Amino acid sequence: MNVIETTNLHKIYNSTQVPVNAVDGIDLTIEKGEFTAIVGPSGCGKTTLLNMIGGLDDPTKGRVTINKVALNTLNQSKLIDFRLHNIGFVFQAYNLIPVLTVKENIGFIMQLQGRGKNECNARIDEMLEAIGLPDKKDQRPNKLSGGQQQRVAVARALASKPQFILADEPTANLDSKATNELLELMEKLNREENMTFIFSTHDDRVMKKARRLISLDDGKVISDVTV
Repeated sequence: MNVIETTNLHKIYNSTQVPVNAVDGIDLTIEKGEFTAIVGPSGCGKTTLLNMIGGLDDPTKGRVTINKVALNTLNQSKLIDFRLHNIGFVFQAYNLIPVLTVKENIGFIMQLQGRGKNECNARIDEMLEAIGLPDKKDQRPNKLSGGQQQRVAVARALASKPQFILADEPTANLDSKATNELLELMEKLNREENMTFIFSTHDDRVMKKARRLISLDDGKVISDVTV
């Protein structure tokens, strides 16, 4: 079954005298288990597209359908609930909660979902091993390196086993070693848990790992290649 479909998707910003078509009529199908990168120069529309796929931004025109659910048919409360149970987000800026420990950050989404304590603790321990940070579980984010913080952010996104992961420039602030470790972790979890990964990136290191490259320019898809 298709996981994501976008149909004639547009996002127009009218903040200036000349409207800006950030996303201009995009039709895409992304199936379960893909490891896909949306690529292109800054300002091409890739982050806007990713945000609309994740229901963080509303299209001006067109629709996003996930597992046959059209996001524009959901009210705000139902959309929040849908995201909570189906989508994991990884942001460039990590977005960890500074007052929580690593363990608490990883378990945060599962707590919001109402998962039981034993289930949460077992999955947190599993994710701590997967990201190689079991000895950091009681640390707060400000005690971690950038690469470690991003691994925790990935673990938080993956812990609740969402349908798919949206990762917006996840390697932008990382050095080569941290980037390679992060991508290896994502590849492993994609392979073993069949989670769907969609990146927005202009990082060559991510593009080399992706199995599908969707290239944007001026808000349009200019190529779509499976590699």
